[in-house]
Amino acid sequence: MIVAAHQPQYLPWLGYYDKIDRADAFVLLDTVQFKKNEWQNRNRIKTAAGPQWLTVPVTYTFPQRIDAVGINNRERWQHKQRQAIVSNYRHAPCWDFVAPLLEEILSRPWEKLAPLNIFVVKKLAERLGITTPLYVASELPAFPDDPDERLIAIAKHFGADTYLAGAGGHGYMDLDRYERNGIKVLFQKYDHPVYEQKFGGFEPFLSVLDLLFNHGPASLSILRGKK
Repeated sequence: MIVAAHQPQYLPWLGYYDKIDRADAFVLLDTVQFKKNEWQNRNRIKTAAGPQWLTVPVTYTFPQRIDAVGINNRERWQHKQRQAIVSNYRHAPCWDFVAPLLEEILSRPWEKLAPLNIFVVKKLAERLGITTPLYVASELPAFPDDPDERLIAIAKHFGADTYLAGAGGHGYMDLDRYERNGIKVLFQKYDHPVYEQKFGGFEPFLSVLDLLFNHGPASLSILRGKK
């Protein structure tokens, strides 16, 4: 059994969903420290002028955990994001395939970042057709604070013999610890597919929204590298 884990991100990119798709169980780590100016409260879409950030403004005090980070609703972030997405994708081939979900995300009142991201990750996985069970760390028994021990404990919790790590895990994971605990570590290697987009040449590493608006029900096949 393969288990994987990652912080809940906002409108994640294709590689995030590839990691979910390859796992038998996936844990959304909302109990770890929030990282400012990364992917936990923002992502990018494509426009005629190039990539554009969609950012959720947060109220954050270092070193808050993700599940403690609030959303600054004094800024009209939902209205701004709706306008940006409608302006750039309203005439995309599969607008109707994604638009109802988009409205769910941008019309609900959100006070905290973690519930928003968890909802987004789960709903976009459903829209893609990914069936991997998703679990929320704060709803599971407490895991150790040490990063390696945390992941080992998560693997043991699910009875997994394999942990699927991100490509960057080589640089910080103590692989001997996993081996001593009978857990094999696999490293994700994601080859980003090239697919048809609006607005000229191909732009990689965007939110999976871009793929869904352009290819709808075919998105999962493309994400898996199949044409």
